[in-house]
Amino acid sequence: MQTSTFVDDWLCYNTILGEGAYGEVKLLIHKKSQEKIACKIIDHHKYKDASAAINREVTIHKLLDHENIIKYFGRRQEPLKEYIFLEYAAGGELFQLIEPDVGMPPANTQMYMKQLLCGVSYLHSKGIAHRDIKPENLLISIDGILKISDFGMATLFRFKGRERLLDKKCGTKPYLAPEVLQRPYKAPAADLWSCGIVFVAMMTGELPWAEATDKNEEFLKWKNDIYISETPWAKLGNTALSLARQILNVDSMRRLKLEQIERHPWMRLEFSFVISGNPLIRSTENSSDSSEDGSEKPAKRWNSMVEAETRMNRDTPTVTQSQPTISHRHSTIMEAVDSLRNTRRDQVCFSQPTQNEDLVLQFTQSPITKDNFQDLIKRLTRFYVKTGLEKTLEVLCTVLDSLHYGWTTDANGAVSVTTVDSCKNQLTFKANLFDMDGKILLDFRLSKGCGLQFKKKFLKLKECLSDIIDNKDVKI
Repeated sequence: MQTSTFVDDWLCYNTILGEGAYGEVKLLIHKKSQEKIACKIIDHHKYKDASAAINREVTIHKLLDHENIIKYFGRRQEPLKEYIFLEYAAGGELFQLIEPDVGMPPANTQMYMKQLLCGVSYLHSKGIAHRDIKPENLLISIDGILKISDFGMATLFRFKGRERLLDKKCGTKPYLAPEVLQRPYKAPAADLWSCGIVFVAMMTGELPWAEATDKNEEFLKWKNDIYISETPWAKLGNTALSLARQILNVDSMRRLKLEQIERHPWMRLEFSFVISGNPLIRSTENSSDSSEDGSEKPAKRWNSMVEAETRMNRDTPTVTQSQPTISHRHSTIMEAVDSLRNTRRDQVCFSQPTQNEDLVLQFTQSPITKDNFQDLIKRLTRFYVKTGLEKTLEVLCTVLDSLHYGWTTDANGAVSVTTVDSCKNQLTFKANLFDMDGKILLDFRLSKGCGLQFKKKFLKLKECLSDIIDNKDVKI
């Protein structure tokens, strides 16, 4: 492995951890200390309007210092590129822990809600509104701590004790409070509405509506109080539903404030046992463990999921409102295979002086192997296959064609998949093939769109690829 020496050597894996509106995020690892940080790389030549937005984001982010906020370490600016250095949380996005249409154990939901509210409380105490709270922007550290990330839409709503109403319509539609789309709004109430949608997603594995407007049938039922037999509300016990109703009050003046959410009975329930720092499913509240008709909720599914997933800490400062890398569509699957056969996959090496603010970059090759792969994010959307590199790509692309998904390959041999979700919104994700000491790992990563919808698509693809999946080698 070629490296360069300046003061301290930092290796940078070319594998992309996440993508943002103005660039991509990669992982930096110190060769000696094994310290890890995330590096957001912005290409100003490609994104000519990025400078002002990045400056606003950095100005806000550098003011923050809290356990439940991703830490900002520094930046390096060049004429055409910029590097933002952030805390690396090894667990990935919160949505990875949410099983589509099922959710996660109520105890885990409570734990993450408390941490989310703690981080939001800190932001609001500083007069800062996040304005894009969603599972894709909530990361989990190696210690299982939730971290709020992506301050690209954050703004100051209070300065020297004076508050202002906000009027910019920004964020992600399913998580936006109704007033955001209608009129000037109070920032704290809008952020807490988004937290309420995250709560429902964690509890049920689905979003209640595509947007909180009268054009949406599901939202109208909620607004008119005729929702009780509808999904996702029918999945909630009485106490959890009470909390959701009060956080998601359409009248922002009557919506629960942060301290009231923290005092709600559901938030004060006691859950028994802990595994790997995360609570188990079993709760002292019957209505959280069973549906209102007395039938058992999918506890066994939750139990097996928690035991598997809580061992797989995850993180990566990633942004889901992102742009795919430049790619080209192959006219046939065999052309993609031929391209992959001739693709050279380079890695990057960063050398760093003492201060993060002044990183010196040099590029070298550094292959990914089973020995160092654990440094990258532990996602649940990857698996080993029994087939070789070229055969795997051929089978994958054939399945994508059969599902009528659009796909292209980029210069590194990654497959970029485009489709629409159930709300007809664009969904883009990447499939990377890694040769791990002779075994092929197929890794899927969300690029743009809803994390829950991405996981649904992944599960469908996994089912279609079941004949080539190697179930013996699962420690990834």
